[in-house]
Order: sequence, then C-alpha cells, then structure tokens
Amino acid sequence: MSGTTSTTGTTSTTGTTSTTDTTSPAPQPASPPSAPAPAPSRAPADEGRIGLRANVRHIGALVRRNALQIKADPESMFDVLLMPIIFTLLFVYVFGGSVGASLGGSRDDYVNYVVPGLMAMMGMNISMAVGTGVNDDFRKGVMDRFRTMPIARSSVLIAKIVVEIGRMLVATTILLGMGFLLGMEIKTSVLELLGAVGLSLVFGASLMWIFILLGLAMRTAQAVQGVAMLVLMPLQFGSSIFAPTSTMPGWLQAFTDYNPLSNLADAARSLINGGPVAHSVWITLAWSAGITLVSAPLAVAKFRKKS
Repeated sequence: MSGTTSTTGTTSTTGTTSTTDTTSPAPQPASPPSAPAPAPSRAPADEGRIGLRANVRHIGALVRRNALQIKADPESMFDVLLMPIIFTLLFVYVFGGSVGASLGGSRDDYVNYVVPGLMAMMGMNISMAVGTGVNDDFRKGVMDRFRTMPIARSSVLIAKIVVEIGRMLVATTILLGMGFLLGMEIKTSVLELLGAVGLSLVFGASLMWIFILLGLAMRTAQAVQGVAMLVLMPLQFGSSIFAPTSTMPGWLQAFTDYNPLSNLADAARSLINGGPVAHSVWITLAWSAGITLVSAPLAVAKFRKKS
C-alpha cells in the first residue's frame, strides 16, 4: 500500500546492552628499560675487612690525635705528675714510722716496701681515666665522627689504651724517682726493676678494658668515677700495698690472697727487693690475661652497638 513504509534496519532493545568487541587489542607501547639497581651502600668497616697494616696505621693516627689533645690541655696530666709525689710523701711520712717498725726496720725500710706497692696503685688509678675519656667522647659527639670513618672499631679503643699506658709509664717513672730520693734501693738488678715496671703496665692495660666497658655503660663521666671508686677503694686498701696482711683478720686475709693487687704488689717487691717471685708473677699475668680475654670482647661489642 502506498503511504505505508516498512523499514527493516537496526533493532534497538532498551535494557541491558551487551557489546562484544571482536577487534584485536591495540598494541601497548613498549615499557622503558628498567633502571639499574642502586649499588649497595658500603657497610661500616670492621676488623674482618681491614688489614693489619691499615689497622696499625689507624691506631697510630688516633694515638697522635689523643696525644695532641693532651698537648692542648696540659692540665689533664696533673694527676700523672702530682699523684705519685703526693702519695709517696703521704704514705712514707704518715705510715712509714709505725709500719716500718712493724716490719722490723725504720721509715727508710718502709720506702722499699710501699713504693713497689704504689706501682700497682698508680696503674689502677690511671686506668680509670680511659673510662671517663670514652664516656666524654660520646657526650661531645666525637664518636659520631669516628662512625663515618672507614676504621676498625677496636682501633679507637686500642689507641686510647696506648696513650694511657704512656701516661702510666710517666707516673711510674716519677714514683720511682721519688722513691730513690727518699732512700729506696734496688737490691736485685735494673733488669728486674724494669720487669716490675712492665708487669705493672701489663696489669694496668688489662684493667683499662674494664673501665672502658664501664664508660660505655654509664651515662655520665661522674657516674663512671663514682662506680670506679666503689671498686678501687676495697681493692687498694684490702691488699698488701700499704701494710703486711699478717695483722689483718682472717676473713680479710682470705680476701687479700685472691686480690690481684696484692699479687702485683708482692711480685713488684720481690723483683726489686729480692725473694720468691715466680708465683706472684704468674698469678698476676694470669689475672691480666683473664681480665683482657673477658672484658675486651665485651667492650668492643658494646662500642660497636653504641656507635
């Protein structure tokens, strides 16, 4: 019929429209090449990665640094220069008469008794300074600088011990000089006198590891000194440094027998005045080795953890 138009075309359905794309996906752009992985940061230096020659060089540089500190601050040597003089005069003229008489002699005989004992005391008192020095370096931020340097951690501590051994040697020399001025005599030989000095230095160096560990554990230098004095006083006066132990009560004599300062004082006396020496020397060396083997690794580990 005319007027009626039939259109066959697109059928539209309202509702859900499903479209299926039969065309192939468009090619994706090529991804840029991945950036190279960052190089691993350099691990802190330690003893396992630093050769012996480099370690010795680092220790030498740090020793020079510590020595320059002493040169810039001469007052830090007052304890080394004055303590041997004051202690020698004090003990000889305060206790020399009575103790010398108990030994069957006079004040002059007491000089030969007390000066070798004071060698042990000097080493212990000066060793305390390394603990306060380490604590002070952390407080001032010096260790922050060492942390960034490619050096072995133990070299920092060993350098401090080397400098303190030098200070101890100066104090011992002054102590012996005062002893000679007051009438001390070497009844053996100069070689054995040097052996007594060396034994005192070895024992003092072993004690330094304890004070380093104490300096790393305490928060302030005053705390280090306070705790150190609590340890020093019983060890010094509960020993044979100033007087024979025969007049002490039994329980105190038992303590002095195991006190390493008594063994060191007796060994130094035997080396200077004569007498049996082997037992006291070996006991002192055993104490020195034991203290070092226990406290040195602990001090280095604590230093690594803290720095």
